[in-house]
Amino acid sequence: MARLPRDLSGRDLARALRQFGYVVTRESGSHMRLTTQQAGEHHVTIPDHANLRVGTLASILGDVATHLGIERAALAVSLFDV
Repeated sequence: MARLPRDLSGRDLARALRQFGYVVTRESGSHMRLTTQQAGEHHVTIPDHANLRVGTLASILGDVATHLGIERAALAVSLFDV
């Protein structure tokens, strides 16, 4: 799998996930909850940090990819052109 971005903020990830129908439905403290209705309702929580840790990003992408029924690597390519 190609390297995930190391300088991606939570806001940038939320913006990138819009292409899959995710919208911010709640913000609490330093976290955002995104929801999509695409392929059924799904929620994901993203830290609103300047730089997401690689493990956190990988976990979020894995959760989204599982919901959408695609490989995490394919999701990363479509989001970040990695």
